Amino acid sequence: MSTNQPLAAIWDVDGTLVDTAEMHFRAWQEVSRELGHAFSRDDFAATFGRRNPEILRTLFGDGFDEAELTALAERKESLYRVEAARGVALLPGVRRLVDNLHRAAFAQGIGSSAPRANLELILRLTGIAPFFAAVIGSEDTQRGKPDPQVFLLAAERLGVAPSRCVVFEDAVAGVQAARAGGMKCVAVRCAGHHSEASLRQAGADVVVETLEELSARTIQDLFG
Repeated sequence: MSTNQPLAAIWDVDGTLVDTAEMHFRAWQEVSRELGHAFSRDDFAATFGRRNPEILRTLFGDGFDEAELTALAERKESLYRVEAARGVALLPGVRRLVDNLHRAAFAQGIGSSAPRANLELILRLTGIAPFFAAVIGSEDTQRGKPDPQVFLLAAERLGVAPSRCVVFEDAVAGVQAARAGGMKCVAVRCAGHHSEASLRQAGADVVVETLEELSARTIQDLFG
């Protein structure tokens, strides 16, 4: 394959660009409380990173129709956005690497299980929205990670072959999705949601504690 073909970086958001896990946890706690249910750390660990319909069915079973699921999901996300709007910071090394990849002519996009409104809010608050030519959220997909749909759609929107894409992820299911899509994958442990061993077993090409360890050159080298 010609090295003149374009390269792309596709970013997960929560746990990779930013760490807003606690905001999600508190939002799910409140929604669960309103429904008369408890929401534990184990519940959160088992569902984090999945699409809202899947999370709601896991937590509450099949007792809600589609309209009710949509309303519950929006209630949870509205709670999350209120808290996120108070301030969100990029994780260490993110801004420099995003900028360096841009300078190295990587196309960049977002591939996330989160709703588009969440993604646009985070990108706006952190000032990095101009770097991303494609933003794929939950509204754009029918299947959640580890299915590769979200990353394949991002690659399609960026106009770059999957084999020329690298995915930045923090979760096992996200790493599995990247590999299933035929993409390289860098796993970031900064948020601490998964062990290095589990991320490597899922298929990550590189596992780092923070993105400060990486440069555009090290990412280019993944492609030989």
